[in-house]
Amino acid sequence: MQRRTNTRAAGFTLIELMIVVLVAAILVAIAVPTYQSQIRHSRRTDAKTALLDMAVRQEKYLTLANTYTTTASNLGYSALGVPIGGGYYNMYVCVGTATTTTATTTPCLGVTGTTGTSFVVSAIPVTTGSQAKDTDCQYFAVDNTGTQYSSNSNAGTGTVTTQTCWQ
Repeated sequence: MQRRTNTRAAGFTLIELMIVVLVAAILVAIAVPTYQSQIRHSRRTDAKTALLDMAVRQEKYLTLANTYTTTASNLGYSALGVPIGGGYYNMYVCVGTATTTTATTTPCLGVTGTTGTSFVVSAIPVTTGSQAKDTDCQYFAVDNTGTQYSSNSNAGTGTVTTQTCWQ
């Protein structure tokens, strides 16, 4: 007498496949926003590094000319107001003569004056770039006293987010 055995075909059932798809979808839903957040954070670092570099260049220029400048070539740049930080931020330099021209009181949205006794350097996300979606840190600035400032408004006026953005 021949014995009959139940054999099951190799492979996955539809239920098993759906469970795998569900688990993968949950992982992607968690990973993608976290990844995008980390990318924005690294781009912030690029902008802050460029601002601090510009502040150092301004101080170097001050030792040579006894004034700060907005002339890009004096600072080793081809132009100001052009994308920096991988093309995600525009950097601006504002020079003033008032001691009250600081990063926390004077939004720097373009070039003002050509020489002066104080400066503010700012970085603002390019409006057509993905960094513009970083709603917490839309404006970064540093001044001649080393004061670092940021806000959630690309005009430099909104809620102060310096503790979050300059960390």
